[in-house]
Order: sequence, then C-alpha cells, then structure tokens
Amino acid sequence: MVVLTSLAGCEYSEFEENYTDPSKVSETSVEKQFTGFIIANRNYVLPSYTNYFVNLRITLNRYTQAIGWVNGENQYVPGSAAVGGRWNDYYQFLSQYRELEKVYAGLSDQNKQDYRLFMITAATYLYDHTQKIVDLHGAIPFSEAGMLSTNGGDFSQSYPAYDEPDAIYTKMLDDLAGFADELRTLEVNPGILTGFESQDLINRGDIDMWLKYINSLRIRMLTRVSETPEFADRAVSEINTILSNPGNYPIVTTNDENITFRIHELGTLLPATGFQSGLEDWDGNVAGKAMVDHMLNNDDPRLTYVFEPGEEAEGEFIALDPLLSSSIQTELIGSNTMAIYNRTTLSRNQYFPGMLINASQMHFMAAEHYLKAGQDAQAKQHYDIGIEESIHYYEMLRDMSNNLVSPEPIPVTESAIEAYLADEDISWDASSGDMEKMRLIAEQKWLHFNVVQPNENWAELRRIEMPELEFWEDQSNQQSLPPNRWIYPDSEQTYNTENYQRVQPDDNLSRTLFWDN
Repeated sequence: MVVLTSLAGCEYSEFEENYTDPSKVSETSVEKQFTGFIIANRNYVLPSYTNYFVNLRITLNRYTQAIGWVNGENQYVPGSAAVGGRWNDYYQFLSQYRELEKVYAGLSDQNKQDYRLFMITAATYLYDHTQKIVDLHGAIPFSEAGMLSTNGGDFSQSYPAYDEPDAIYTKMLDDLAGFADELRTLEVNPGILTGFESQDLINRGDIDMWLKYINSLRIRMLTRVSETPEFADRAVSEINTILSNPGNYPIVTTNDENITFRIHELGTLLPATGFQSGLEDWDGNVAGKAMVDHMLNNDDPRLTYVFEPGEEAEGEFIALDPLLSSSIQTELIGSNTMAIYNRTTLSRNQYFPGMLINASQMHFMAAEHYLKAGQDAQAKQHYDIGIEESIHYYEMLRDMSNNLVSPEPIPVTESAIEAYLADEDISWDASSGDMEKMRLIAEQKWLHFNVVQPNENWAELRRIEMPELEFWEDQSNQQSLPPNRWIYPDSEQTYNTENYQRVQPDDNLSRTLFWDN
C-alpha cells in the first residue's frame, strides 16, 4: 500500500547517523535528505539480490528471453513478492523525495535559490525511476503519493489517487525540458556546489554530466511515447532540437560519459556478493538460445564478454531452447553444458556499476529518430556507433572486474568490429527498407540491454515488437504467454480501496500501456 510504507532511509550503519528515517527526527537538511533519497533506491540501480533474484529472474529476464529457464505452470504471471516488493520500495523512495520537498519548502527564498541545484537533480533521478514503474503498471499513484509526513501523519488524508500514465509522462517531460534550460544557466553558490559535490553519489557534482543525464532521459522518454497520437509531434520536435543542438542540450555519446552509480569501495552500499547470488542462484544466469544464436551466427565480438560456455560444453556455446519440454530442459541444465552469463564481466564483478544511461542506448534511439525522419545517413552513423560503443562497453566492464573465474575473452580488434558491421545480417546498407532497418536497431538494443538493463529491454520489446521471439505456451493458465504489464499489488485493493476501484477494470495482464501499439 502506497501510504503505509515507511519513510526509511539507508539501512547500512555508515549512513544511519546522517540519513535517519525522517519520520523519526525533528530536523534534517537538504543535503542529508538528498543523499538519503538516492541511497533509498540503490537496490534498483546497483545490481542486487533483491532485484535480480526476487524480481527479474521470474519476470522481465524471461519476457525478453535474455535468459533460459525451465518451463512451468503460471510462469507468465508475475509473483506477488516481486510485484509487492518492487511497488513498496518505489514508494519508500518517493516518500524520501517528498520529505526532501518538505525540507526545501521550509527554506527562505534565498536558500531556495541556493539549493535549487539539489531539487533539479533529485527530480531528474526520481523521474528516471518513475518512468520504470509507469512502464510496468500503467497508471500509478504519483502526484498525491508519499505525502504521509507532509500531511502530518494523517492517514485519512494520505490515500493517493492514481495518475494516468500519459499525464505522468507529460509532467516529467515538461519538467525535464525546463531543467535542461534552467540548469544550463543556473548560478550556483560555490559553497553549495562544494556540498553538492560530496553528496552527489551519481555524477559527483559534475553539472555537465547532470545536463547530459537530463537530456538523455528526455530522449529515452520521448522515444518511448513517439508512436502515440498525443506525443508523436512533440517527440519529433524535441528529439530533433536536442540532437541538433549539442552545445545547449548535450547527451551521453561515449562510454566515458555513461551515467552510473559507481562502486568505489566494496561492501559499502550493497553486499559484495549481491549480484552473484541474485543472478546465479537457481540457474538464473542460463543463457537464452535466441540471443546466443544471434551472436554466434554473426561472429559478434561481444559473445565471449557477455557469455561463457558451460563447464562440460568443451568450449562450445550451447543455449537453452525455450520450446523444449521442462523435463528435457531440466536435464540439459543439469548436464552443465548450457552457456551462462559471463561471471567475470557481470555477476562476480564486484565493481559493476549501477547503470542509468549509457552511450549505446542513446545512439540506437537517435538512429530510430533519424530513420523515421528519412535521414538514412545519420541513422546509419548512430547505428554503427551504437554497436561500437556496446562492444567497448562490455570490454570496459570486463576490465574493471576484480574476478577471473571466467575464461579469457577473445580480444576485440578493429577488424573484428568492421567485419561484424559488414555482416549481411547486421549491415545497415545490406538491409532493404525501413522496417528491416528498424529490426536491426531493435535487435541491437536487445543484445545490448540483455540482463544489464532489463526494464529498458522489456519496454522496448513491447513497444517495437521486435525481435520476434517464440515462447512456450502455458496451457494451464489464462495467461499463456508473457504479459503486457504487471498488475497492482494486493495491498492496493485492501488499503487504497476507493482509488483502486477506479483502475480495477484495467488491472489485468493483457492490458497494453498507452505507448504500446
């Protein structure tokens, strides 16, 4: 239930003194609340056991066939633990933001101007993750949610109505457009900037990086809604303005500019083995056949960085077929011949960053924009750069790892990249027609996102409906194939009953989101 979740801050001892539960203290500050707000959402940025094992293993990673799994009854119905846990954690996070708003509202006019930087960047980070929740559920409580502390603890005044998803997108896009202009010209008090540099766990106080975050997030949101009647013209206009004015509206274009939540000291923000157990437990890291076959068939330079052969496969990359019977799938997994996600690059890389925005996804979205605009040369340029940045991205992740359990990858050469881009199934120039080129972009997004950015992967797969994946049909359940959305947690029906009743007719797994054509 939205309003009954705690307003808890960080759970780790090193943060407890500075980022206390705001419901239990009489005083806090913008700086402390800002960092407590960022920390509150860490499990869904840094790869954690909670997110990967409880949530993604049985939902999004299956829906995109980023992984292989043993088929079973009810496998396309999101579990209550995943849905309820993710929902409650988001609203704890939102409550922290509301507390930040409350503190800020109590400042003098001069102090509000001084601390404006904190509010712009906090809202940007909030909107990044609010988009993810909207894209899971559709309508959600937002404008009235998380207000228990603001309402003086009055529960009767704190049951929030649901906002329509297109209205939330409009609000976020309007604000982000304003932030892009405001932050670019904002005069920041040097003393405030020094404090911001120490409190900012994402961009370490680098305002230029925050501008790239803001504008890149705008492109991500605009691309998501670009096929809807109410946003189509706006998406074309604003994406074009951003891409054609990099001086005023910079975006992430290289891996050096990726927006990430970095691990600087092991074990300070998440347990060091959280990603390992989250992805690997219960065979959650078994490779999906469609993805591995695509890489194998096209000599993808990323293959040995993203995946590794099974222990008994004698170096061969064999992936699990989703259409086989569960008994055969169980036998294959038990044989230790199935390829798995590369443990050194990913799950046992204790320095693996929390990925927010990266260069490849920006280039692939720019490629889509230019393709639709009939600017083929520019579309090809961004498509090719997106692939190159993706290849180097996985090289970078491998290089930062402190683990050597997986086999040495095949070194990437420029000739290997050139050969990949020239492959007839990959080459932009070899493709005939816009639909085929859109398929190329969609496949490269899917390969790039895999299990690293599962929310983006599932959203884009639903929106574009490519690549086309075959799924085993579950005849035991009305939901025989992957759903179009997540349902709401049971707590909404129990506690937020009156507001939930307004959205109940649409609360089913087959209902498509407004941007899903």
